Amino acid sequence: MKQLVTKKILDARAGMKASDDRRDAGLTTPEDVRRFDNIPYGPDGTWQILDVYRPRSAGDAPLPVIVNVHGGGWIYGTKETYQFYCMDLCRRGFAVVNFTYRLAPEAPFPASLEDTCSVFGWVLDNAGAYGFDPKRVFGVGDSAGGHLLALFCELCVNPALAAKYAFSAPAGFVPAAVALNCGAYRYRRAKLAIPKYVNTTKYVTSAFPPAFLMTSTGDFLKNEAVIMAQCLTDASVPFELHLYGDSKNRLGHVFHVDIKSADAALCNDAECAFFRKYC
Repeated sequence: MKQLVTKKILDARAGMKASDDRRDAGLTTPEDVRRFDNIPYGPDGTWQILDVYRPRSAGDAPLPVIVNVHGGGWIYGTKETYQFYCMDLCRRGFAVVNFTYRLAPEAPFPASLEDTCSVFGWVLDNAGAYGFDPKRVFGVGDSAGGHLLALFCELCVNPALAAKYAFSAPAGFVPAAVALNCGAYRYRRAKLAIPKYVNTTKYVTSAFPPAFLMTSTGDFLKNEAVIMAQCLTDASVPFELHLYGDSKNRLGHVFHVDIKSADAALCNDAECAFFRKYC
């Protein structure tokens, strides 16, 4: 049953959209990026769509692929708000899949998680058509997208958690590595966005993929990264924890998406270098 979209949610969406538009003002598709837009991965032609970006210099050669799970508090965001960030990752030598998922409260949780599972399945099913190397599939997710990506990884490797859902991750699949950026690994806004509380830190096992865990000095979710780092440590999962910024350069939440920023470039270079360790 669809839930009422309140004025609070509409105002939040408008505020985030205005901020994203200011961030990306003046940006255009780079000439060295080849893009395939508005590809359906499910029956909902408005929300279950994705783009694929590839470096033109790669031709049709199989490439490692990064799947981006966007943030937005589970209530906001589309592939358009992440297109320039994703194309910037593409220019580092990766194919990138940038998708829109169904948002709460119109599509209550776990719709967004189900869509995430569907996209990774689509990547594997369409590897030949779009030049993806199915053995080198990575994921990036920030804020609420970090939560969804972490939870997706846990569905891949934790049968006890997977049994709670009517859908599933692709059989036998685990991402080669993931980057969790300024993530919300516990539902802190359940009353606003999602009626069911799911704490990803309860389900980390040793089979969780290697992780690049990132936060920043001005990230209001900074403590979430510390909590997740402890869970990964306890489970003996390979990971790196990175804190960006300092007292004189107080970087904010999801600063890495602003590709005009030199700090974002440093972070995104480091994440792609981390992925190359697992190529």
